[in-house]
Amino acid sequence: MKVTEAKLKGCFIIEPVIFKDERGSFCETYQKERFKEVLGEDINFVQTNQSYSIKGTLRGLHFQKGEYAQSKLITVPKGKILDVVVDLRKDSATYGHHFKIELSESNHKMLFIPRGMAHGFLALEETIFIYQCDNYYNKESESGILYSDSNLAIDWEFDASNLIVSEKDRLLPNFNSFTL
Repeated sequence: MKVTEAKLKGCFIIEPVIFKDERGSFCETYQKERFKEVLGEDINFVQTNQSYSIKGTLRGLHFQKGEYAQSKLITVPKGKILDVVVDLRKDSATYGHHFKIELSESNHKMLFIPRGMAHGFLALEETIFIYQCDNYYNKESESGILYSDSNLAIDWEFDASNLIVSEKDRLLPNFNSFTL
């Protein structure tokens, strides 16, 4: 597998080796010891989530606070997304910066996001999105930042009038008023 650190420290783009033959293809998406070697830390995933989204669906920017903060490993086995991560770690050199990447069934790329980051994605086509978390979901700890906050200046590369965004995500606070 090829692993490249993204422009946000601790975020890694993972490109698995794909084995193809007349039957189709196979790839290893996670192997604990290799992951530990690459990241330099032991990540124990405890929960796997899956969502289905139609084209134009924007989910995010979400994170969990405090003791329930989560690292995530993201993959897209069906479809294509624009994935966006915002660094919320106040002691980080990239605090307030964002990173975006296209993840799809055709490029097989995955993304590891460490704790202390907000995450969101835009379905560029009908998509199945899967992510593993190293901490359990806790409703009282969930939070987020407004996806359209001008302070972040995220170009979602999509006509805003065609976005499908939940009411909950439309009411998230802006970057300058969020708390971890």
